[in-house]
Amino acid sequence: MTHSTEIDRPTVLILGATGGIGGAVAAKLHARGYRVRALHRNATELQARMPAYDWVGGDAMRRDDVVRAAKGVSLIVHAVNPPGYRNWGQLVLPMIDNTIAAAKASGARILMPGTVYNYGPDAFPVLREDSPQNALTRKGRIRVALERRLEVAAGEGVPVILLRAGDFFGPKAGNTWFAQGLVTPGKPVTSVANPGAKGVGHQWAYLPDVAQTMVRLVERAECLPLFARFHMDGFFDADGEQMIAAIRRVTGRADLKVKGFPWWLVRLASPFVPLFRELSEMRYLWREPLRLDNARLVAVLGEEPRTPLDQAVRATLEGLGCLEPRDSAQSGHMLTAAPRRAGA
Repeated sequence: MTHSTEIDRPTVLILGATGGIGGAVAAKLHARGYRVRALHRNATELQARMPAYDWVGGDAMRRDDVVRAAKGVSLIVHAVNPPGYRNWGQLVLPMIDNTIAAAKASGARILMPGTVYNYGPDAFPVLREDSPQNALTRKGRIRVALERRLEVAAGEGVPVILLRAGDFFGPKAGNTWFAQGLVTPGKPVTSVANPGAKGVGHQWAYLPDVAQTMVRLVERAECLPLFARFHMDGFFDADGEQMIAAIRRVTGRADLKVKGFPWWLVRLASPFVPLFRELSEMRYLWREPLRLDNARLVAVLGEEPRTPLDQAVRATLEGLGCLEPRDSAQSGHMLTAAPRRAGA
């Protein structure tokens, strides 16, 4: 009987299982009883380290690898991106094309996180699923093209769920604005940098909440259209000061200094450093307020998963090594709830 139950469990393929969102979604799906298969170039090493998942050797850039890994799965989680903003133009669209081909071959649904890069100021300040996507940046235009390919695939019978959220933060979210812009991973918080303009709101999303929302949508998939696109509200920092206030409360340092983000340095180094060039392009997202409208999501789920802000910030700082765990038992559970991050 046990053997039959194992066979009957739905199988999902995770692309990007060692990253922040891929790892969080994999952990949530596994906890819900799904069999998790993960594609990675170093599958043997990861199988020994994380035996709860079935690690398959391969590269998301090779179509045959993705199609082979997706055989027999009901869901493909596309959570893979080029690390450090590098080579987006050469990698992002071929990877989604491979995932679409694999979904067609296996009959699987595609689940993917979306970004706000798709939108320009003409769509601000409230972003809805049908808001115009007139991206200002190269990276944004690539994301617009990616979503269009998913919409075409849905028209050809491939079910797609896309969940758009703000800037990620969380225990496993190392390559994010929170981790690389506001604080310094691995060091106690002695000051906070603020990339935003004074008084301008910013949209954040706590990774475990995003993963939980994605899993809930998967479990309501039969009620969704073939191309189902949703927005999360997450945590909207109305004046750009609330995230900083939460960091002060969690660290117990009410006098924590706030520094301006060195945009001038980013601009000067942009011609020579690809990462800085990409960051400079995204500055407009910190200069104007924007907020994602989650009405469609709430209509389907009834509510949006929300972790209290201070709890989320504490877990994030502990996970980044910026704060000693307050409760080692609780922290240990938190850190093993998702696979250990091994790259962006």
